[in-house]
Amino acid sequence: MGVFSGSQLSWKTLAIFNRSLSTMLHSGVNILKAFQVAGSKSLDPQLKQASKQIVEDLRSGSQVAVAMREQAGSFPELMIDLIDVAEQTGSLPEVLLALAEHYDNLVRLRQTFLSAIAWPIFQLVAAIMIVALLILILGMIGGSPSEKPTDILGLGLIGTQGAILWLSGCFGTAATGFIAYKMLTKGMQGQTFVHSFLLHIPVVGGCLRSFAVARFSWAFALTQQAGMPIEPSLESSLKATANGAFIASIPQTVGMVREGEDLVTTLHATGLYPRDYLELVRVGEETGTVPEALQRISPQLEDEARRSLSAMTAALAWVIWGMVAFLIVFIIFRVFSNYVALLNELSKGS
Repeated sequence: MGVFSGSQLSWKTLAIFNRSLSTMLHSGVNILKAFQVAGSKSLDPQLKQASKQIVEDLRSGSQVAVAMREQAGSFPELMIDLIDVAEQTGSLPEVLLALAEHYDNLVRLRQTFLSAIAWPIFQLVAAIMIVALLILILGMIGGSPSEKPTDILGLGLIGTQGAILWLSGCFGTAATGFIAYKMLTKGMQGQTFVHSFLLHIPVVGGCLRSFAVARFSWAFALTQQAGMPIEPSLESSLKATANGAFIASIPQTVGMVREGEDLVTTLHATGLYPRDYLELVRVGEETGTVPEALQRISPQLEDEARRSLSAMTAALAWVIWGMVAFLIVFIIFRVFSNYVALLNELSKGS
């Protein structure tokens, strides 16, 4: 077992590793040498260690999928399942290339989201820091016994201590929310609850559903074309969605298919798939070409997922900008109110 047990490799590392393996196998390099070279040239120490152990297991007669599964969560289940089937059907180079493109796509989508949301988040952080600076400065200005310190927020936050409390409250709330989300989604029940809830939120739900359906379609087409039986194919494909609501539907989906229900009826029963998608599956099922149909529409589904991501990012950016605008307007109103109150006191004093 590897030193880095329990930590899954990054998407970027997986993309490079799968592409390297695919290229070497296509060129006629044997599987043992391919793992040696791909692992040794990787910059990820976890992958280096895992590859060394896989090579040792292969030398002792293990299958590739079995050796990879021994690496304690370093590789995604979908990748191992596909390699297992591909190894038996002789389509390993093609499957590895498809996996590389899949992980490359995930990396691009993440980068697109982060680059789009970076500027609004920077503006929000800047606004929070400016408020903290105002609290600090106004507290110092009103520091003499004859002057009453200005409470710009009306929350009793004045001077250095007030600025620290303001920053702690803002960033602490954000950190608490992030940690709570991570803890909730760590277990399957939490993932199911959180993702099911998010699917019902406008814009956000549409984006998550689009990505889940696109990943399901890609994985189901690939596993079916690789020769995987329908039940494990559905299970692996639903896990590939990385969405708790879809993963929770595995028992229902597999159970209905096992009882003889057709695929479109089974998917419709979960209530997770859009109507137009179900119609596409229906047509594919009637012609006996569901994997081929899903493979053909996969690029369209990915484009739709990207558009959904753009819409969600834009909506999130507007929410952040709205928070910044509210904060600015509130500060202006408070400063104006304090100024008017000061003028009233001066007029009464005169």
